Amino acid sequence: MKFSVFSPWRPFLLISLGLFLLCEAQVNTEIQAGPLYRVVGSLLSISCNASGFSNPNSKKDFEIRMKDPAKPFQEINVMSTRESDFSYARFSSRIRKNEISIKHVDSNSIIFEIQYLQKEDDGEYECTVVNPEYTYNGVYSAKTVVKVIDNSLSVTSTDPPTSLSYDEGEALSLTCQASTNTIQHVHLAFAWYLHKEGAQDAKPIISLDRDFTLAPGEGFERRYRDEAIRLDKLDEATYKLNIAELEQSDQGQIYCQAQEWIQDPDRSWYKISQKDAEKIPLTVKAKVVTSMSAVQVSISAQNAVQEGQELLLSCGINAQNLAKRFFSVAWLWNGIELAKIGPTGILTVRQEYIDRERNGELKATRTLNNNYQLRIKPVKTTDKGSYSCRAWPEERGEDGNFNQGADQDSQPMDINIYTPESGLSVKMENVTQPPAPGEKLKLICEADGVKGQLSVTWKRKASLSTSSLFATIISLNENGVTDKAGAFTSREVRVTRPTTNKFVFELADVTELDSGTYECTVSETQPNGKTQSQTTNVNVNVKSIESAVKMALRNREPTVTVGNDVQLMCKVSGPRVPMTLTWSKETEDSNLNTIVVLYSNGSISWSGDQYRYQVQVDNQGNTVMHNLKILRASHREAGKYQCMVSVFQHNVYKKLSPSNLVNVQVQNPASKLAISSNHIIVQRINTDIQIDCKVTSRTSEISLYAVTWELQQDAGSRTILTSDLNGIITFGKQIKESDMKRISMKHTEGPTFELTIQQVRILDKGIYMCKVEEYQQDPWGEWYLLSKKNSTTNVNVIEPAKQLSVGKMEAEMNISIAEDFSIPCHITQQSSNESQFHVTWFRQQGTEDKTIFTVYRNSTLKASDKNAVVRYDHPSPRQFDLTVLKSNAEDSGMYFCEVEEWIHAPGDGWQKHAVEKSGNLNVTVAAEGHAKATTDLTWQATTWIPIYAITVLICLCIITILSCKLCRKKTPGEKKSGHPLWTEQVPLDINS
Repeated sequence: MKFSVFSPWRPFLLISLGLFLLCEAQVNTEIQAGPLYRVVGSLLSISCNASGFSNPNSKKDFEIRMKDPAKPFQEINVMSTRESDFSYARFSSRIRKNEISIKHVDSNSIIFEIQYLQKEDDGEYECTVVNPEYTYNGVYSAKTVVKVIDNSLSVTSTDPPTSLSYDEGEALSLTCQASTNTIQHVHLAFAWYLHKEGAQDAKPIISLDRDFTLAPGEGFERRYRDEAIRLDKLDEATYKLNIAELEQSDQGQIYCQAQEWIQDPDRSWYKISQKDAEKIPLTVKAKVVTSMSAVQVSISAQNAVQEGQELLLSCGINAQNLAKRFFSVAWLWNGIELAKIGPTGILTVRQEYIDRERNGELKATRTLNNNYQLRIKPVKTTDKGSYSCRAWPEERGEDGNFNQGADQDSQPMDINIYTPESGLSVKMENVTQPPAPGEKLKLICEADGVKGQLSVTWKRKASLSTSSLFATIISLNENGVTDKAGAFTSREVRVTRPTTNKFVFELADVTELDSGTYECTVSETQPNGKTQSQTTNVNVNVKSIESAVKMALRNREPTVTVGNDVQLMCKVSGPRVPMTLTWSKETEDSNLNTIVVLYSNGSISWSGDQYRYQVQVDNQGNTVMHNLKILRASHREAGKYQCMVSVFQHNVYKKLSPSNLVNVQVQNPASKLAISSNHIIVQRINTDIQIDCKVTSRTSEISLYAVTWELQQDAGSRTILTSDLNGIITFGKQIKESDMKRISMKHTEGPTFELTIQQVRILDKGIYMCKVEEYQQDPWGEWYLLSKKNSTTNVNVIEPAKQLSVGKMEAEMNISIAEDFSIPCHITQQSSNESQFHVTWFRQQGTEDKTIFTVYRNSTLKASDKNAVVRYDHPSPRQFDLTVLKSNAEDSGMYFCEVEEWIHAPGDGWQKHAVEKSGNLNVTVAAEGHAKATTDLTWQATTWIPIYAITVLICLCIITILSCKLCRKKTPGEKKSGHPLWTEQVPLDINS
């Protein structure tokens, strides 16, 4: 069939399509999947979207509710776009301050926001779209879980926040530490920022994002490519910024920033925390260079070095565009070139120093673009003299060769190499070897052969340091004045002098980062003004915190009964360092939910339901016992628990390996539930049946029950109905609506659960199983399943007994041609008073039964033999007669009737119940004479005589009654017309 554009069917099809789409559309509400972990004080933003409405362009109203973990059954109204007074008092004040808001993204979507999260905002949030239509079709609400955790991000600069002043071209090195105590899986992003004077915002210098990708900031790309700017991660929490050559544009306030990121269940990353370290003012002074080719050269070294010690000659150069140019640098001794580093970094030495260079006594290196160092160790007295540096630029030609530019010498410097005259010697002793984290490092430096005044300097070369230089820690001069290095201003470090020649160095609260080589240099100023020094060193290895701290978690009772307390004990052994302990519970998706955090400063932060737990801390020297008591445990508290320790030293969190997981099992109390035993019910069809399921014993008077009735048949099992704790009944999915009207359940005293089925059918037979679930209330008001019991009832639905009986007397009849004969069909007994009958008469011809006439149960008549002339009579409910009129010889034969009994079954309609045949009537039609019906004596005696007697009596009674009535009512001359009492029987001619 084809339709034109203007076909009259087109509007009908469009309307039908629209109605079809309308019927198919279902409302669906979606919310951002949880759990969403957010820190205290941060922004919470949750998206909620609804779809499937018939009018998607109309603006929808939304409502936000939440459930507190402490009261999981109580809903709290948070905010609504429709009702201004929707919110509970808990949130109303924050809503008035616009700290809580709902913003429409479009007509079907919103963003719910809390500006500053609080601990009590932890819970389950539900977003509901208000249905603007008259019907409900779909899902109108969605839920998500929000977990509010502490903000434990720590960011500190190890450099003092004092002003820094550098010359242009000098190197800058700054260190920052960033760490977190969050037990969830998080990533840290780190960056160094420069806030220039007059600029509105700070710009990143270099950053390491959450995916561990390193990237330079805008304006620093070239120097990053030239490796003039680097960000090194020294350990788990320490980040170091290196700028090889400062530029004047680097002036401003420099600081580090860390961000904490967590991955939400939708796989997106969310920034939960951000902190900045203190800003450090940085001043970069411009260098003065007369021309592009001009080079400034300087030399620095100690004026006097003891024989056998190391002579360090540092040569610094200053020129424009230093990083992109090549230079050669030479060291001169008394005007003679001693060693030289070429433009490609190749070292050449004077002939007299070749052996010393081969033996490692002479080394020259380029440490930075503008700094070159020459080391001679051990130095000899013959090495004393005047030293200077010489530098010149090298220009690479097109052929690859270098062309030397004009050289420039530094100012000469006289260096004296002396031999010890007083016999000063120094030895050092490590009193705490090896120290544990948090302990105090104590070193003793003792000098012998002292004749003058002494001063001491303590230095360290850290194990993790990439530099070979020793960094000064603290010094003590001849007058007893100490001077701490800037990197140790925040550390507890001191030098004492208990005796004249003994110096004690103490560094408190050491960490693994304090491992390294410690150097003690004692200098003696003799009466003649000469100064000599002796140095000694010792290696110090601070134990790792992981090896020093041991944890073990155990449970006093692994299995408890509902309502009893649970005691968890976390044993922490190790040095006395500031520790933060976190108790957590593992969720079903293997995440960890924080219960409580005990900080090193004594503060406690609860994240779980505080009223369900108690904490206790017992200090026992180097062992601390942390106890977590679960009060009146319910099934919600069952699961795996863990304790985790992090050490907080020098503003850095060091998370240790968590303890073992301990499984807490909460079992139900003993149940006394018992229900009635199995039994059998035999019920007749079309009657009502009641099946009882009685609770004969229960655990408590306040027990609640959920009941499910199931029917088990050969074809399988199906649920009939279910009654929940509140008595709300739900029919099974396989139960038809027509069956729901005749099935019901009632809850009576006992308690007894009565299942009633009205007008029971054959299809209702089977095994009925009653499943009873007993529920108890836990200490927190939540109902839990205590036990289950089943009982069965075998229901057999039977039909009425097949009591159909039809007269079975055998008879013979001899009649003449054209004489009528009757074939009786007499029902002597029936199964039901409401039975209906289907009667068929047959004539036997050989081995085949030929149908003559049929009377259907709806009184429809059907003649099957067209040659026979018959008359049907139904004088009584049980009497059916068929008379053959004007018989002929062909009508001879064996006749009988067959009766079908039909009974009505509700829901199944009329059903054939029984079939019976009558006795045979053998009819012989004779050609001449009179025919006699011959019957056996038994049949005549038992059947015809009573029938004749009864018939005669009935006729006499009728005649007598009619005669009396006629005598009373008839008057002379009156003529009364009416229908005759006897009805004329009209033969049924099947040939007409």
